[in-house]
Amino acid sequence: GVEDTFSWDDLANDQLPQVDAIIHLAGKAHDVKNESGAEVYFEINTELTKKVYDYFLASEAKKFIFFSSVKAAADFVPGDVLTEDVVPAPVGPYGESKIEAEKYIQSKIAKETYILRPCMIHGPGNKGNLNLLYEVLRRGIPWPLGAFENRRSFTSIDNLTYVINGLLTKDIRSGIYHIGDDEALSTNELVETICTALEKKARIWKFPKGLMNFGASVGTVIKLPLNTERLTKLTENYVVSNAKIKEALGIESMPTSARDGLIKTIQSFQQIK
Repeated sequence: GVEDTFSWDDLANDQLPQVDAIIHLAGKAHDVKNESGAEVYFEINTELTKKVYDYFLASEAKKFIFFSSVKAAADFVPGDVLTEDVVPAPVGPYGESKIEAEKYIQSKIAKETYILRPCMIHGPGNKGNLNLLYEVLRRGIPWPLGAFENRRSFTSIDNLTYVINGLLTKDIRSGIYHIGDDEALSTNELVETICTALEKKARIWKFPKGLMNFGASVGTVIKLPLNTERLTKLTENYVVSNAKIKEALGIESMPTSARDGLIKTIQSFQQIK
């Protein structure tokens, strides 16, 4: 549980107790409604990260973990799989503000510092597109995007906390690490997994892609749940390699499979209901 909380003013006034490690999670998440100005992302994701890292450098803390994002590296995956060797090419203020924070940390890097780029994180209490998909399938509505063949990586919270524990307890080299489950899933496999957790039969319809793209473009104009951006997120290829972090931790596989992690998340939605 949380033992105590402090404000940004406490940080600025050096009122925080000494700690062994700092995990920097605070950030401005991607705004799917596009209601936030670009300056907000840079003020929070870049400038506050600079303050926290400067505090770390001056403190007695030995390790620093910064949560960046794969979107700091690439909005779309060039080639088959995204590795840490990619030349960053973020698109939009979210990814751009995260990469600027990364650059600042790397320019001053000292002690043990880890920049994590997780792909889509999910777990109990999750919010976002996964919840929307769950609601559609829970109501027995057929999945209409079966014609789209794609694969994308996810990050279960169990695997993420396993990685964090390893970084805190082992002697791991500083650097950038992509975080994700071992298996990439297609959206159709995701639908089948959710239906398995719901104990429902998956109903996947394969409407022509052109028809669904047109429908999404209409949805963008009249503000329907399925719009062009959401269609892209649900059907794009975005496979992330987790080989570097597994090698650093000395493991061959993550403790939780992508499917088992998703089932755990979906079952948590049912408990909320």
